Amino acid sequence: MKVPHTFTILFLLIVLCAVATHFLPAGEFQRVENPATGKMAVVAGTYHHVDPSPVSFFNTFIAVQKGMVDAAAISFFVFLSYASFYTVLKTGGLHAFIGWLLRVMKGKEIVIIPVFMYVFGLAGAIFGMFEETFGFIPLFVGLAIAMGYDAIVGMCMVVVGVGIGFSAAFLNPFTVGLAQKFAEIPLFSGMGFRIASWFVFMTFSVIWVLLYARKVKKDPTKSYVYGVDMGALKLDNEELMNSKFHPRDISIMLLVVLFVALLVWGVIKRGWYFDELAGLFVIMGILCAAVAGWGPDKIAESYVEGFRDIVFGAMVIGLSRGILIVMREGNIIDTVIYGLSLPLASFPAWFSAQGMLFVQTIVSFFIPSGSGMAATTMPIMAPLADLLGFTRQTAVLAFQYGDGFSNIFFPTTLCPVICSIAKVPLEKWWKFFTPLFLALYLLQMIFIGLAVSMGYQ
Repeated sequence: MKVPHTFTILFLLIVLCAVATHFLPAGEFQRVENPATGKMAVVAGTYHHVDPSPVSFFNTFIAVQKGMVDAAAISFFVFLSYASFYTVLKTGGLHAFIGWLLRVMKGKEIVIIPVFMYVFGLAGAIFGMFEETFGFIPLFVGLAIAMGYDAIVGMCMVVVGVGIGFSAAFLNPFTVGLAQKFAEIPLFSGMGFRIASWFVFMTFSVIWVLLYARKVKKDPTKSYVYGVDMGALKLDNEELMNSKFHPRDISIMLLVVLFVALLVWGVIKRGWYFDELAGLFVIMGILCAAVAGWGPDKIAESYVEGFRDIVFGAMVIGLSRGILIVMREGNIIDTVIYGLSLPLASFPAWFSAQGMLFVQTIVSFFIPSGSGMAATTMPIMAPLADLLGFTRQTAVLAFQYGDGFSNIFFPTTLCPVICSIAKVPLEKWWKFFTPLFLALYLLQMIFIGLAVSMGYQ
């Protein structure tokens, strides 16, 4: 059996949601601006039916265009960030650095995998880094292949590292911070428990990736992407080992390090987001190309090549947003969330907390934005936790897990974009990641159970 094309999957989901608007009752919660966050949040207990507004046949197709427009900020950020890093890669400076790294770590290459996974995991946990790592994916895919592993190992060093760090974060302002504000509990409280869970999730994932990497190194035919053409991402080990790290290459690497430091400073201190970060990456790409001796036309051509390379991934974001558009226009988003939350009140606290984790995971399929999901679900789930007999801190944990881990699994999230950048077919990624996702879900259930039993505050 062959997995359908990602566009096919997403468009079928748009159609299914449009059909659902003809059968599910339309309804909504009242929404008011939360003074602590400045965002519109639902008011718990205010769900009511509204006039039906089923999405018509023609409007189902219009939702594709509306989704593209609605997701424009992140789509164009993906275009610009990827093309900028693509340009840096084309200069050869990063390849020279990889060659130097391989020479230094010869015989101990496997150490590189956990080091970078923990580094990216900390970035996701502390300041919510995620989409900002897209530009690093081609570099680490090339590094992994040059070390004798495969593209999935390179993808994991960045994506699993930052994804697990983001999901089990202890300081992430875009998930933990927002959710705690909506739940009306002290900002970044419960830190110790979150740090412990972050360490467990990260270590478990690192071990999983290391075991796969050792298997691939021992027998390349065991790779899930064996025989898949990696194109320009495939780097030759011997060529890299013989490459020289010239002063020009060192200058390019120093520029990259400087701009990554600026990114961290901008996100933490200045609250930079897509617009500012895209501008930062464009400056980095142009400066690195100039150091390499490129003229304006060559830089422009490189950006065009980068845009062409990532067009599939960027369009996936807009197409998946069409699902949300259809549900929003049909007024069934709140109906689905209200319907999912109702059964929770019928079970004991421990079971209800597990149910809340499941509900948050399902909701993340339809609302891929962490901040949007926090504004929609937390004002409902936080007071519901009071009624069910467990703490609001546990409800925040359920939201955090439900929102985060799905980002590198569901086709409606960032998963297809990441696979497109790494040139890893989506079905190959699912074959590798599904067992890990299920294992991580069991770990989530364990930590939710611990939170309930200890009255996590």
